Amino acid sequence: MVEDTPRTPAATLKPNAIGFVDALAIGLNATSPAYSLAAVIGPIVALVGVHAPGVMLASFVPMVLIASAFYYLNRADPDCGTTFSWVTRALGPTAGWLGGWAITMTGVLVVGSLADVAVNFGLLAVGLDDWAANTLVRQSLTVLLIVAMAALCVRDTRAAARLQNVLVLLQTVCLFVFAAVALHKVLSGTGSLDSVRPEAGWLNPFGAGGTALTGGLLLGVFVYWGWESAVNLSEETTDPSSTPGKAGIWSTVVLLATYVSVAFAVVAFAGTGYLGAHADEEEAVFASLAREVLGGWDWIVLLAVATSALASTQTTIIPASRTALSMARRHALPSRFGRIHGRYRTPAVSTWWVAGTATVWYLLIHRISENALADSLTALSLLIAFYYALTGIACAVYHRRRLTAGVRAFLFIGAGPVIGAAMLTWLLVEAVADMADPTNSAGGTTWFGLGPPLVIALGLSLVGIVVMLARRAVSGTFWTERPGVHGGPDAPAATDGRQDGKGAGEPEPEGDAEPEGNRVAARPAGRSGQSR
Repeated sequence: MVEDTPRTPAATLKPNAIGFVDALAIGLNATSPAYSLAAVIGPIVALVGVHAPGVMLASFVPMVLIASAFYYLNRADPDCGTTFSWVTRALGPTAGWLGGWAITMTGVLVVGSLADVAVNFGLLAVGLDDWAANTLVRQSLTVLLIVAMAALCVRDTRAAARLQNVLVLLQTVCLFVFAAVALHKVLSGTGSLDSVRPEAGWLNPFGAGGTALTGGLLLGVFVYWGWESAVNLSEETTDPSSTPGKAGIWSTVVLLATYVSVAFAVVAFAGTGYLGAHADEEEAVFASLAREVLGGWDWIVLLAVATSALASTQTTIIPASRTALSMARRHALPSRFGRIHGRYRTPAVSTWWVAGTATVWYLLIHRISENALADSLTALSLLIAFYYALTGIACAVYHRRRLTAGVRAFLFIGAGPVIGAAMLTWLLVEAVADMADPTNSAGGTTWFGLGPPLVIALGLSLVGIVVMLARRAVSGTFWTERPGVHGGPDAPAATDGRQDGKGAGEPEPEGDAEPEGNRVAARPAGRSGQSR
């Protein structure tokens, strides 16, 4: 008789590594508030004029509705793969795989650009303008920064979170100092540009007209994107079924206050003429405004943008790497992407894969042209709208048996996420139509008769489909899963070798409960892994 050899439990992500404040900081930093404002405030004003604060407000609506979907889906299934895992359960493996691919590709597209901005503004903040203007120096430092941020992600989630706390506080204080000084100069009549006294009517997003509003909303969605990074850390957060979702929702609220305040200050101080004329300069217009507002203290804003991009370089790696990990342990990607570092308890392989691929993309796209880098960022809006909309639809389908349990359940689990998904789908369609026209791309260049951003987005989507079909041919285990309905946080959750805290056992708020007979176990066919 041969004695059974005990199995060694699979390594899991480090539980309880971060708390609510850490998750909130990560959600905020992943959006890169200062950098996002610097990149889009000029183009938004060029489109909608003084109604830029209103566009920021309108863009918040689909974001908070989708954040509600993330909250309720995470309560049911606190999986670090977020959209990938939830869409798979609600809509099936193919839709889930494509959602996961979209998330990983957003990281690949933007990490290099964020690191480049962090290096550029950091050099400007300390007076090393010649270094910032030297392409070889800037790109070399950018690659080193990507490697350093990836290493920190691998080595210590808690230390990375502490760094995020410092960076988010620093950039937020800098932004509010800038906004306060700008508004003071406007109200005291000491502004140096074509100042305009702010009015409440600027909060009306419809004052700019239909076409302009659509373009502004697309840019607005970009500046809010990234808050869900907090939810990707659910398996490493205290109270994983509740804390990450709350952090995601509060991230969007804090961002709303920040964006509307700074938009008011910038438009009032500079006027629409100046901002519209410098819209093509993107981040550079923020640097010039900083000099006008703060004089010799302009380094405050430069530092804010640098720390914003630095923080986001790290936090943007998180959702891509965790999604790849989740996909691997469900056999949707090769198993090596699911390896967790035995000592640090982080997804080492997938983290380095994201960082390496992002570095290659950054260097490659720079060789094409500076405009190509801007176009690759524009292509992000298509991928973002796609996987956010998928998540909103998945929430209503996933919890469809709960929608008649009460008004709260119907609004926040069903109607809200579906409305958010519909808004994002409309923006996605409008964006495709807009990007099909090459004259709307950076520099007005054309690739295959289309705008480069659309070609990049379609190309990545096509590559994703090819990779998916190849993976299915090699190992079709993942595609044996079938969509199912999860009754709520008190229903049994699926197992993946991941840990949970309170997780499935936490009671649902009154009014959201589902009848006992409607609950269905969440484990889909073919899903493997260690039991929790």
